[in-house]
Amino acid sequence: MLLLAENIQKRFDSENVLEDISLEVNEGEVVVIIGPSGSGKSTLLRCLTQLEQVNSGRIEINGKLMVDTVDGRAVYADSKTLHEILLDVGLVFQNFNLFPHYSVMKNIVDAQVNVLKRDKEEARTIAMELLKKMNLSDRGDAYPCELSGGQQQRIAISRALALNPKILFFDEPTSALDPELTGEILKVIRNLANENMTMVIVTHEMAFAKEVADRVIFMDNGLVVEQGTPEELFGNTVNQRTKEFLQRYSDI
Repeated sequence: MLLLAENIQKRFDSENVLEDISLEVNEGEVVVIIGPSGSGKSTLLRCLTQLEQVNSGRIEINGKLMVDTVDGRAVYADSKTLHEILLDVGLVFQNFNLFPHYSVMKNIVDAQVNVLKRDKEEARTIAMELLKKMNLSDRGDAYPCELSGGQQQRIAISRALALNPKILFFDEPTSALDPELTGEILKVIRNLANENMTMVIVTHEMAFAKEVADRVIFMDNGLVVEQGTPEELFGNTVNQRTKEFLQRYSDI
């Protein structure tokens, strides 16, 4: 098991955003999280990637304990362990988060040099290979402002992959894109799934979720309402709340 999260609770002030969330992800598995806006999906990803701290619960990634609950409160691992866990994790944001004053190549190379301490030439070779994989070989010297949203997101995915994560998280990777650009990002993610990349994907693209997921989790109001295979969730759900949510999507 690559990721184990148990009884995760997260509060902002007095508001409970995540309520007793438990999640398991096996190596090579693609888990897709769906649900209405405000259901806690993105907050869960932020907790799993150390961008937010949980109030209680247990998280283990690649055999390393990130946080556990002791005497009713969350106790995080030491900084060395947390850094090691971060090296196992990649996160692709909604809005790309590229450095606008860096070229495409520098965005991908600097991440490797600074985080993994790779030699610059090796990092550049890896970056070129990834750009070729993304059909962006000719854009290495371009700057983010010169690229379409779809191209920027492919660069962001390349930067994440360059760090060799064990598990890759996507937080609504197509929400900032025009519909015509969405397809190229979904194609990249499909290809990663075919290569057995372990992924956790938050998305509103239901047809895509049905196609690419090994397992689908439906969240609402900070709770896991239901989970199962795409066939179980999209075709045979008996949960009324899940049915109500999925009725909005005629394409599935």
